[in-house]
Amino acid sequence: MQHPLPHDARMRWQRGHTGGIEDRRGQGGLGGGFGMGGMGGGGIPIPAGLGGGGAIIVVLIFLALQFFGGGGGGGGLGSGLDGLGGQGAVQPGASVDLTNNGDMVEFVGYVLDDANALWADTFQRTGQQYTPAPLVLFEGQTVSGCGQASSQTGPFYCPADRKVYVDLDFFTELDRRFGAPGDFAQAYVIAHEIGHHVQTVTGIEGEVRQLQQQAGSQEEVNGLSVKMELQADCLAGIWAQSVYEQGDLQAGDIEEGLGAASAVGDDRIQAGAGVDVNPETWTHGSSEQRMAWFQRGYQSGDPARCDTFSS
Repeated sequence: MQHPLPHDARMRWQRGHTGGIEDRRGQGGLGGGFGMGGMGGGGIPIPAGLGGGGAIIVVLIFLALQFFGGGGGGGGLGSGLDGLGGQGAVQPGASVDLTNNGDMVEFVGYVLDDANALWADTFQRTGQQYTPAPLVLFEGQTVSGCGQASSQTGPFYCPADRKVYVDLDFFTELDRRFGAPGDFAQAYVIAHEIGHHVQTVTGIEGEVRQLQQQAGSQEEVNGLSVKMELQADCLAGIWAQSVYEQGDLQAGDIEEGLGAASAVGDDRIQAGAGVDVNPETWTHGSSEQRMAWFQRGYQSGDPARCDTFSS
């Protein structure tokens, strides 16, 4: 299936950005699976009832001391399945098929490179080092460092191998099924997943996962997941603000990003699926919350304003 850029594409971008892409399309894959840090419902399940209270103050202190402090938590060791059928993974940029949806691939590559460049510059200004996250393109199914993955998960970030995973079919779904068309809606998705990479590099992701392991209820586990997802939305907004400063943001772009954030809110997804809207089961946040945190990042451009854990 071809995935041309939307006819009303307005965001200014440049071609030739494929160096960070690992193209696994056409390689087949393995079935089932899950992702982590996905757009709307994916995630590695964390057992509930494993100990004491949430100790959320630990996160607050950690955020104050470690945000952009170059921590290394969260990632952990991968499963060793960083490829297909036990084969080694294709190196990013080594073989990207631009005859297969080349416009979309180059657009995704541009957003990936631009978001990574923003965070590399931000870390450098605080004397820290940032390693860019590569992006894996796949079709249907693949294997990540977090286990087997399916396109049904939606785009996701795996902290074990520190890669973003995207099936381009999701962007068609985002438009037709979720009612969120536009090039900047797609850019928001990539920037959100890079936000999860920032959380892993700084150690925030690892700290939150530890608290989830200690949580006394599934509701508390879900609440921590929501806070982490909303923070990634805020970090995506910071990237959007940097695009504005570069002069590449066009009329309607932010509305497209907000439309995408709203479309993948837990309440909207539950309502669309015909099930009861139950905040206790949310893992990503409501449409209103996701839009609000994306907008906060965009309006402030300040990572310190993305402290969802004290809100």
